[in-house]
Amino acid sequence: MARTAWSSAFSHTTREADEEGGLSRVLSPCIEWLFADGGRPFSERVHVAAAAGFTRIEFWTVRDRDVKELERAIRKTRVTVTAFVSEPTGQLVDPSTHAEFLAGVERSSALASRLNAKNLIVVSGDARRGIDEKLQHDAIAGALRLAAPIASQAGIGLLLEPLNSRVDHQGHYLDSTVEALALIREVNHPAVRLLYDMYHSIVMDEDPGQVLSGAGALVGHVHIADVPGRHEPGTGGVDWTRQLVALGSAGYSGPLGLEYMPSRDTESSLTFIREVVEGEEA
Repeated sequence: MARTAWSSAFSHTTREADEEGGLSRVLSPCIEWLFADGGRPFSERVHVAAAAGFTRIEFWTVRDRDVKELERAIRKTRVTVTAFVSEPTGQLVDPSTHAEFLAGVERSSALASRLNAKNLIVVSGDARRGIDEKLQHDAIAGALRLAAPIASQAGIGLLLEPLNSRVDHQGHYLDSTVEALALIREVNHPAVRLLYDMYHSIVMDEDPGQVLSGAGALVGHVHIADVPGRHEPGTGGVDWTRQLVALGSAGYSGPLGLEYMPSRDTESSLTFIREVVEGEEA
């Protein structure tokens, strides 16, 4: 992945990296997997990520975790939490779960404000057997229309994430970026945008350049991991030069979420990514 390709795809964020202290400034590590070496306590991962130069982090859940300790770590390090999952996740395809989902969005939005988080991640849930797909699609749209003003009032965004149904989330309903974008357009609320996970998309045989064409303004965040394996970029078969240029051409210039399972210790995996980005040989 040549540095010139990175620059052409992410001119804005690359300038930020050059001016403010390196690539860490434009990456958002998921501390569920990164900095978890040796079973490191969750809140301690925040401190280690910040010490490594990251100004953004993300994670999945606060369930069964010490929220007060996490809040203290975030305040002390002054990191921004890019996103975490709204809980309970619910089954947006099923209207009978919407009341519980909306109550969860309200609670999660309040928590996001405490944790300096900017977005909540929402997913569709598993497909309902025997139920027409249009009804399930419409149910998701209905849930998002109701959830958007709740999150927006708290200053929080909602990121709708399609997940691959072939490897990691068999049975999941929303596995298509095109359908996710259609839902976001139907809901038509500035708080609702796409979380584009390149790993999930490529596993579903999508071409990022095609599915994101003209949709950059609807993309709120991007996750990256290589395919196959879901390890750090550069370990699999993804043509990162091509895909980063495609993201930039679509109009996305925001941070990249590192949601991968490191194939080595976290520090070594990050060094590997930097070497790949700079066109060096790892």
